[in-house]
Amino acid sequence: MSAAMDRALMALSLEQEEEDVPFTMPDLPGFSSAEENAFSIIGRTLYPKYQKISGLILTMPRKWKKEGKVRGVALSEEKFQFIFQTEHDLMDVLEQGVHTYNEWPMVLERWMENPPEDYLQFIPLWVQISKIRENYYTLSALTSLGEMLGEVKLVAFDPTKPITQPFIRVQVSFNVANPLRMAKVLNKGEGKTHTIHFDYERIQKLCFTCKRMNHEKSICPWEVKKHQDEAQMRRERIVNEKSRAITVLKQNDPLFGVLEEDQVGPDPLTGRPKIAKEVLEEMRRFLVADTGEALALKIDKVKKSVQKAERDPIAQKIVLRLESVPLLTSELNKGKGHVLDYGEKELERSNWDLNINPNKLMAASMRANRNMGALSAPLSLTAAPNIHSDGELSGAFSDCSTVFRAGFSEPGSFGTGRRKAEVRRRPPRTLRQRNLLPLTSMEGEQGVGRREGKQEKGSRKRKKTSQGVEDIPNNKAQCLKVIPHEGSPSSQ
Repeated sequence: MSAAMDRALMALSLEQEEEDVPFTMPDLPGFSSAEENAFSIIGRTLYPKYQKISGLILTMPRKWKKEGKVRGVALSEEKFQFIFQTEHDLMDVLEQGVHTYNEWPMVLERWMENPPEDYLQFIPLWVQISKIRENYYTLSALTSLGEMLGEVKLVAFDPTKPITQPFIRVQVSFNVANPLRMAKVLNKGEGKTHTIHFDYERIQKLCFTCKRMNHEKSICPWEVKKHQDEAQMRRERIVNEKSRAITVLKQNDPLFGVLEEDQVGPDPLTGRPKIAKEVLEEMRRFLVADTGEALALKIDKVKKSVQKAERDPIAQKIVLRLESVPLLTSELNKGKGHVLDYGEKELERSNWDLNINPNKLMAASMRANRNMGALSAPLSLTAAPNIHSDGELSGAFSDCSTVFRAGFSEPGSFGTGRRKAEVRRRPPRTLRQRNLLPLTSMEGEQGVGRREGKQEKGSRKRKKTSQGVEDIPNNKAQCLKVIPHEGSPSSQ
């Protein structure tokens, strides 16, 4: 840390506060944008939660059809400014009346260098007044009806022309802090009343509880207060119900004063009474009955018996609640169904497991392998020999699978044994070729039943042009008429 910093820290004092001198902005032409703001509109959103300024700045020029003619500026989270290029575009937007974004209204007013206290508090709102009596279709009466909502600016009424709509339109300067009035009761005199209705143009969303335009019904203060009052009433009702708990011992009960209410009341854990009704009835009969004993002695016996039973949970269960004693069973897995016990197999497996017995010798390893093979094979195959149909006897420990395989096993008297493979007797190749020569000569004579002009060799066929009549096709493959290295066939 530098010496200058040390001196600055030492000069600080907790008792003295640094005087904050306000900054004075220079009054120069380059520091003020009053000329540009003369053609601008200042606005604020009424529901900032659903009216984001970033989206509003980009959406409203397109909605006003003024793209490229207006520039938006976000001043805060709920306040914004639109600067127009011409006076005509500015007035065109203001004369449209109420504007909405995301279906919630917003306040727009022309920029003022020194705005009043109620700046951005009023909107020009057109109201449709309906169900008006025929005596009130005058300019003064309609103005009075509109004044109930705000300052009347315009009245769309012409007494010389026919009125085809069942309402009269009135434009008022409406304070956005007030609720929208939907109806008003008028006193006609002589104890008679009449109700008129108000409908608001270009208003899409509002709170349907308090009729304000700055929040929705779910967060309305009236709804919140209503829910809180209802919850408080529920809590008080529950407390009252608990305080009015039903007592078991009344004042005229013989057990009143003998036992406490917590001794005979319900158990808070199980909900069952601590003492059964039958036991309480027997106690009452004992106290009332004339047995020759003093009442004080009877009361003392009842108290001691109950206290003694309360100290022992089993006695409390049997004597006081009259519940049966739980039964005991030596079957630890009772009720589980079929339980597989692998204890013996695990013991045998541990005898030859190298992880458990790493110092096992070769003899032990061979014995373990032999035992493992005996466990995996059926008893009938490992213990008894197999006798085949040809009379041969196989070994007692022959490798025989328990799965049937076609051609490899056959049934026997002692199970399934391996079938002995049959040896195929086939002459040598030279002898087969020598015996083939007379067959080829005989097939040449039987060419009437075959189709000439077609040769077959194995599964491959090759066509050739024929000069004679086609013979009847034969499905069998025709042997070659000329055998290589054997000469021409003998003439018939």
